[in-house]
Amino acid sequence: MITSGPVTSLIGMTQNTVEKTSVTLLGLGAMGTALARTWLAAGHPLTVWNRTPARAAALAAEGARVADSAAEAVASNTLVVVCLLDDTSVDEVLAGIDLSGRDLVNLTTSTPAQARARAEWAHERGARYLDGGIMAVPPMIGVPEAGGYVFYSGSRELFERHREPLAIPAGTTYVGEDAGFAALHDLALLSAMYGMFAGVAHAFALIRKEDIDPVVLAPLLADWLVAMAPTVHQTAEQLRSGDYTKGVVSNLAMQVAGTPTFLSTAEQQGVSPELLGPYFELMRRRLAQGSGEEDLTGVIDLLVH
Repeated sequence: MITSGPVTSLIGMTQNTVEKTSVTLLGLGAMGTALARTWLAAGHPLTVWNRTPARAAALAAEGARVADSAAEAVASNTLVVVCLLDDTSVDEVLAGIDLSGRDLVNLTTSTPAQARARAEWAHERGARYLDGGIMAVPPMIGVPEAGGYVFYSGSRELFERHREPLAIPAGTTYVGEDAGFAALHDLALLSAMYGMFAGVAHAFALIRKEDIDPVVLAPLLADWLVAMAPTVHQTAEQLRSGDYTKGVVSNLAMQVAGTPTFLSTAEQQGVSPELLGPYFELMRRRLAQGSGEEDLTGVIDLLVH
């Protein structure tokens, strides 16, 4: 009688020895190092290179192969991930390197125009190209519950081919064949984030000289921002339909009428209005066009040239 033990062991060995994609990583800053450690922890053979070799020492101890040059690192594997300081750094590091047959995934922060130009640059050198925008900070990498992810754009075929290794450091969201779309999504979300930071800064500035504990205000402020977040969906629907009066609760005319109170309060509290003033000015301009029954969505049209 044949028992299942050896068969089960054989299946387990087969599953454990499935070959995993080898990865080359150029750039070992805080983000690059975090990416490297997640691939190593997942068992992916990893070749790394960094301008400052000392940064690679710890990764070598964890199992990474350290290349002596960027060219050697690129030649080592088909999948080459780049995570450098900026687009100029990508130019400098990859200058003169043979990219033929390589799958180049660029996670370096760039503008949409730079990403599109880099895609053409890669194709001219015989490489396939995928651009990425990382929506995470290094501590979120390799921690699924942290919610970090990466926008990818460019070759869908390339994205699907490497979906598994790319999904190990953080979630993946593919946003289109246009190589510039990952950067555009990245910067759109970050722009909204900085707008929120500006509002939070103004709010705390208003109480700065008062006997109000900012730690007590903080949860009230955070809860209010969460409550307001769903308005982005209404704005999106209005932009899609072209009807800026749909579902309006507080119309533009009413909100513009209230802006002097905000500005007067800022003056009384000794707070500069420079974070709110430009937005209020756009609201007034939109109202001057005779659109008082609208939501605030029309302000967006004033920003687009």
